[in-house]
Amino acid sequence: MITKENILASAKNTILSQSDSISQLINYLTEDFAKAVELIYNCKGRLVVTGIGKSAIIAQKMVATFNSTGTPSMFLHAAEAIHGDLGMIQPNDAIICISKSGNSPEIKVLVPLLKRYGNPLIGMTANLSSFLGKGSDLVLNAHVDNESCPNNLAPTNSTTAQLVLGDALAVCLMEMRNFKSEDFAKYHPGGALGKKLLLRVTDMLDRTHKPMVSNSSSIKDVIVEISEKRLGVTAVMEDKKLVGIITDGDIRRMLNKTETISGLVAKDIMTINPKTVQLESMVIDAFNTMEDFSITQLVVFDKEEYVGIIHIHDILKEGII
Repeated sequence: MITKENILASAKNTILSQSDSISQLINYLTEDFAKAVELIYNCKGRLVVTGIGKSAIIAQKMVATFNSTGTPSMFLHAAEAIHGDLGMIQPNDAIICISKSGNSPEIKVLVPLLKRYGNPLIGMTANLSSFLGKGSDLVLNAHVDNESCPNNLAPTNSTTAQLVLGDALAVCLMEMRNFKSEDFAKYHPGGALGKKLLLRVTDMLDRTHKPMVSNSSSIKDVIVEISEKRLGVTAVMEDKKLVGIITDGDIRRMLNKTETISGLVAKDIMTINPKTVQLESMVIDAFNTMEDFSITQLVVFDKEEYVGIIHIHDILKEGII
C-alpha cells in the first residue's frame, strides 16, 4: 500500500543515496582534476562541453554555469557533432566529454574525431577503463556505486555526480580568476539578481522631489513640505548643510505631546544625525542600512551636496527584495 509515510521514506532514501554518492567523489579526485582546471584556465579559446542523453542535459547546465562565471563555454550535442556540428570546434578550444559508461556508440565515434583535431580532451566518466576514459588526455572520475532508481537504471546519482564535478570546476576557476560579485553582475544584468548587483541609488532617485526646510521653518511649513513631496520626510538644512530630518512620525509624536504648535519650528522637533547614503552607493546597501536601523528613508548626498531622499517603498517596487 502506498502511504504518505512510504512516499516520504522513499524521498529520504533517495536524498541519502545521492548524498552518499556525492560525498564519495572526494575520494576520486586526482591530479587530473587540478590539471583540468589549469588547462581550462589557460585555454585561449572556449570550453566545449559535450555529452549524450542525460549527460547532455548536465553538459548544458555546466555550460550555463561556466559562462556566467567567466569561462566562455559552448554546448555541443554528441549526436549532432558527428553530423556536422564538429565545425563549431575551433583550434584553441578545450573539450569536456561527459558519459557515465564512456562506451555509448556516439561517444565511440566522437572521441577519435575530437582527438584528430588535436584539441585537449577532458573525459568525465564513471568508468575509467572505458573508451572515453582511455581516450581522454585527462579523466575526471564520476563513479557512483549505484543509482537511486529502485532498478539501478535511471540516471540519478550519476548525473548528480557529474553536476557536482562541473560545479567544482567552475568554483575553482572563479577563485583562480578572483571572480568578484561585480564580475558576476556583468553576466546577470536582468531580473532581481541583476538589479541587486548593479542598481545604484542614482539610477532610481527622483530628484524632482527633494523635500527641504530650514531649521527655522514653522511646523506648518514643515507639514506642507512633507505633504507636497509625498516622501514622508523632509531634510532640515542650515547654510546648505544637513542638520536633521523630520518624518511624518515626528509630526505625530509632536502632536501627541503638545496642545499647540504655535511658536514651534523645525529644529525643535527634528532628528539630528540622520542616516545618509551616497548617490553612487548600491541600492541593496541602502536597503540593508534601512533594515539595520529600522527606518524607511535615507538622505541622499552627491559627495557633500544634498540631492534627495530614497524611500524603502521605491526599492521594494523595483523587486530587488
